[in-house]
Amino acid sequence: MSLTATLRTASSGLNAAQASLRAVSDNISNVNTPGYVRKAVNQSSLVVDGAGMGVKIDGIKRITDQYLQMASLTASSDAERWGAVAEYLDNAQSLFGDPGKDGFFFNRLDKIFGAFATAADDPSSTLLRSQALSNVEDFLSESDRINKQIVALGDTVETQINAGVDRANSLLEQISKLNADITRASLRGADASGSENIQSQLLDELAGLMNVRVQPRQGGGVDVRSPEGVLLAGDQASKLTYNSTDTTPGYITALLPGGASAPAINISSGELKGLLELRDVELPKLYDQLGEFVSKAVDQINAANNDAAAYPAPAQMVGRDTGLDLTSDITGFTGTTTIGIVNAQGVMQRKIDIDFTAGTMTVNGAAGPAFTPATFLASLNTALGGSGSATFTNGALTLNATGGNGIAIDEGTSQRTGRGFSHYFGLNDLIKNTGQTNYATGLAAASPHGFTPGGQINLQVSYPDGRPITTVAVTVPAAPNMSDLLNSLNSAATGVGLYGSFGLDSNGVLSFTSSAALETKVSVLTDNTQRGAGGASISGLFGLGVQERSTRASRFSLSTIFNSDPTKMPMGKLDATATVGQVAVRPGDGKGALDISTAGEVSTLFQAAGSLGQVTMTVSRYASEFGGSVGRGAAAAQTRKESAEAVSTEANNRRQSVEGVNLDEELVNLTTYQQAFNASARMIQAVGELYDTLLGIV
Repeated sequence: MSLTATLRTASSGLNAAQASLRAVSDNISNVNTPGYVRKAVNQSSLVVDGAGMGVKIDGIKRITDQYLQMASLTASSDAERWGAVAEYLDNAQSLFGDPGKDGFFFNRLDKIFGAFATAADDPSSTLLRSQALSNVEDFLSESDRINKQIVALGDTVETQINAGVDRANSLLEQISKLNADITRASLRGADASGSENIQSQLLDELAGLMNVRVQPRQGGGVDVRSPEGVLLAGDQASKLTYNSTDTTPGYITALLPGGASAPAINISSGELKGLLELRDVELPKLYDQLGEFVSKAVDQINAANNDAAAYPAPAQMVGRDTGLDLTSDITGFTGTTTIGIVNAQGVMQRKIDIDFTAGTMTVNGAAGPAFTPATFLASLNTALGGSGSATFTNGALTLNATGGNGIAIDEGTSQRTGRGFSHYFGLNDLIKNTGQTNYATGLAAASPHGFTPGGQINLQVSYPDGRPITTVAVTVPAAPNMSDLLNSLNSAATGVGLYGSFGLDSNGVLSFTSSAALETKVSVLTDNTQRGAGGASISGLFGLGVQERSTRASRFSLSTIFNSDPTKMPMGKLDATATVGQVAVRPGDGKGALDISTAGEVSTLFQAAGSLGQVTMTVSRYASEFGGSVGRGAAAAQTRKESAEAVSTEANNRRQSVEGVNLDEELVNLTTYQQAFNASARMIQAVGELYDTLLGIV
């Protein structure tokens, strides 16, 4: 080997040792720098004409493990997802109060029942009546507050989703720009590890927002793709857009660099996934179940109040809008009920016994008019004679007594969708409501649907994760029956028939069932349908869509009649065995108030809502189940968060063991490269001495 070749070999070793020492020095100086990945110099043998001519520097590389990096990113996505869910469910749980304290929401119902039990012992006490009403009002105001704050949590989540998508777009843009920097540095053989470290930190943050696939690029840098393969960052970045309305689920789409719109992205993890689940699943489950609980609690209180009688009896009873026409309302009623016209002393003046099963009325013990659902109102007016009148306007039944008399009703055995006659029409409700709160309409396939032909309800069919499949516009048919309306809703051409079907259960509850293959869900976009003149829409009558469900628990208020004058509260009961001339309503009777105090122990049918399916149980038991499910939901989310964080910590530790700086290892490398540097330097010195000797000989 010539001296020149030897000198070149020694110089290459010296340069390689210097480069390695710089890398080791950087590693040691950044031992505590977050996100720093240790680096090493890639070296290879330099061969010329088959002979070794030293070493060449191929470049500087970061010491990474792609598998561990992906494991860390995946674990981080899961941890952030459940972290978001746990945080908001914990906030939602706190709205109901501390179960161990007196202010716990579900304890307020017990206070109502206790107050009425106390009032039953002294029914003439205005103070006790006022206290009972105050407890009712307190329960309703708390229901309204909790419901509105759950909805407000959804608005906060919506804002956070938008902020998260904006941040993801910023990260994708920065990752793409760093790709260009890394590629340029790699082509020049320069050290690109600084840019790569920054890019790695950006990827870690992006993975916390949404799960992504990361692939190394041939020339350096990375390609970032969505789980289904949509390119989000490479040479250029795609732009993510969050799509949602107040009535439809949210989803995210990507606008590709060339301007093409990609399909909706199926995000399955990360903070954005957790927030989307909260907005479209978890929080709606809470306010839906709250609405079901409050509506059935109110229903049972009203059931007892409608079966009670006031002393003196009121001259008028005004019902609520049932959402149906009177013929449809009466159709399906069974059993008997008694309407009494009593004077100011509670003495029976006229007595009408209605047998819905037989379709007959008995007046003062003698046979009265027969009736059908279509002739019920006329027959009732005939039976009342000059003692009173009945009207049905805007979906509400009203009874009037004349001559200074009042009205008292005994529900008897009358039933329609689990409600007695007075209760069904809301003639003597203690708690009033605006809009529909009970979606058990009692309608069957053969019932007239009553909606104005030509009205349209626009529906969106979506995947479980919120991505839209299609929208359909269903027109109310001219054909009159519910079966015809169902056929329009379930049409494969203009309805949802390709994705599932709507159906009525035995109580007239309308619900959508997805086809097993797709697991779709349906949202209401717009609804201009109307039942009769000014009546309920399809979505309003049957409780379809999030807008209808999200306000349900806030629709109740204490009757102004009783709130303004507690002496008008019905604390007693009508004696249905009394005949004309006998006392039928007595002062000091507390049987009606006593029935309200036990309303929480009456079994009733709860429709599927939130975490509970359709069940029959008492209101008090449902309160316990609901309260427990709220706590369990928050606890389960917290457990998942902790488990995901433990996995994330382990994955990060293993990744850090490969990528992190080990001082002992670096000190060994430092010594090794110093010795290599010294060896190359001594070889150069020896070559220099040989040159001096040769020059001296010459």
